[in-house]
Parts: sequence; C-alpha cells; structure tokens
Amino acid sequence: MSAVDVSLDRGPGPTVDGPRADTPVLTGRPHPWRWVAGLVALALFGAGVHSLARNPAMDWHVAGEYFLSEQVLRGLWLTLWLTAAVTGLGFLGGIVVAAMRLSSNPVLAAIGWAYVWFFRSVPVLVQLLFWFNIGYLYPTLSLGVPGGPTLFSANSTELVSATTAAMLGLTLHEAAHAGEIVRGGILAVDHGQLEAGVALGLRRSRIFRRVVLPQAMRSIVPATGNLLIGTLKGTSMVSVIAVNDLLYSVQYIYNRTYEVVPLLAVATAWYLVVTSLLSVAQYYVERHFARGAQRSLPPTPLRRLSALLPLWRKS
Repeated sequence: MSAVDVSLDRGPGPTVDGPRADTPVLTGRPHPWRWVAGLVALALFGAGVHSLARNPAMDWHVAGEYFLSEQVLRGLWLTLWLTAAVTGLGFLGGIVVAAMRLSSNPVLAAIGWAYVWFFRSVPVLVQLLFWFNIGYLYPTLSLGVPGGPTLFSANSTELVSATTAAMLGLTLHEAAHAGEIVRGGILAVDHGQLEAGVALGLRRSRIFRRVVLPQAMRSIVPATGNLLIGTLKGTSMVSVIAVNDLLYSVQYIYNRTYEVVPLLAVATAWYLVVTSLLSVAQYYVERHFARGAQRSLPPTPLRRLSALLPLWRKS
C-alpha cells in the first residue's frame, strides 16, 4: 500500500459521457484532527493577541504618540544606514575571505580560515566593547615609514568614535559569516559546469560571471537575507556603547518618562515593519534567481491576492 490511504468508491452507472460503472474513484482519507489542531492553534493565537490588545499596562496611546516622534525616527534612520553600510562592507570583505579560503595558496587559505574561526567565535558584543575601548591598548594611532618619519598621528579615542567602533565590530563579524555564505554558494555549483565552460573556450572570468555566479546566487540569496535581518537586529547591541540607534532612542525616552513597555512596543513595531519589508524584497530576489531552475515561477503575493478577489466578490 502507498503512503496515501485511499478507498475505492464505485462511481454511478454508465452514462453517455460519464465514467464507466467499474471505474474506481480515489477519495482521500478524512483527517478531522488536523482541523481540530488548527482551530486550537488559531484560538490560542487569538487569545494572545486579544490579551495584549486589551491589557491596560501596554498603554497603546503612549506607543502611538511616540511611534513617529522625531527622536525615534532619528534612531531608526541610524539603524537603517548602519545596517546597509555594515552589510555592504561586510559582503565586500566576505568575497575576499571566500576567495582566500578557495585559493590554492595554502598561506591565503590558512589566513582566511583563521579569520573566519576568530570572528565567528567571539561574540559581537565583546567585539563592540573591544573596539570601543581600543584607546586603552593603542592610545595613539600613527602611520609612517618604519624607522623613518611619521606621516599621520592621531589620538585613538578621538579617531575611533562610538559609531566607528560599531561599524568596525559589526563589519568584521559580518565579513566572516558572509565569506562562508559566498564560499558555500560557489561550492554548491556542480564542477561539471566549470568543465563545460572551459570546453566551450570561455575565459575564467566569464565562466564565473555567466555560469557559476547565477547558479550560486540561488544558494547565497536565502542565507544573505537571513544574515541581513540578523544584522538589522544585531545593531540593537550598539546601544551598549551609546550609539543613538533605535533601541537607544527608546531607552533614552523611557528613562525620562518611565513608560518602559509602550516604548519597547514602539521599537518592536519598527523592527517588525523593516524586517517585513526586507522579507518581501528577499522573496522577489529569490524568485528572480529561480529562473531556469523551475519550469514555472511561483505566483507573486499580488497575483495570489488578485486571484482571490473574484472568489471573495462571489461569496
């Protein structure tokens, strides 16, 4: 017997255009407990939402008052550009790290492996605190000729501000993870694709750009989307070193007004909004790179919604 339980139900008698009397009709086995589990889960979810919505301690009017406040929007803007800058610089560094790890040069491969090992092992918060306190280790940063004149010298405390320390810590951490994502995507492409490109007389750069990279992107994009969202949420840790991001902004407000829960709800809502937009963008990027790998692309959410509208109007 197959995994699908079926029962043979004889159809009606023979008709002019209908099935024959002995034609079996496959009917699926009913699963009422699936509906029961779904209804229980839906009830629990609704109860949770109702509890939060009607809880007077949430002070939703206070959250609505500060949702579009100037200080919160300034913190949101810093969070967004910090996420974009760290992701861009981190992936540039990740490409270099992946190239080193895939290199046939054992020295470069060892350095790339050591970089990934170190920055993936040390927590991000520890790296942020280290860069923020770099002045204790190097009070003065200078650039010059060894044994010769100094071309540039500056106080490290003034040179490495809190925002710069956040950029350094997050970017170095991002590059280690991005390097592994890029390396994994390249290794996921079958080696026969490279051999086919060489047999056609294509240059190595053209093989990588037109053959390897489009196929590798199908593996790189989902992991990149997860890393980008993780970076967005990871920027909240820069509030520890007094960088005025979204979380630091709401903390500054509730330390003055003592309305902790509604201000945390404001930060949560903004993180949900931005993460949702990034998830939608990731869906369309994945759909773009899925061309050629599937016979037909899945419909977009807008197309699914437009297909449901006629059914809703009829009902």
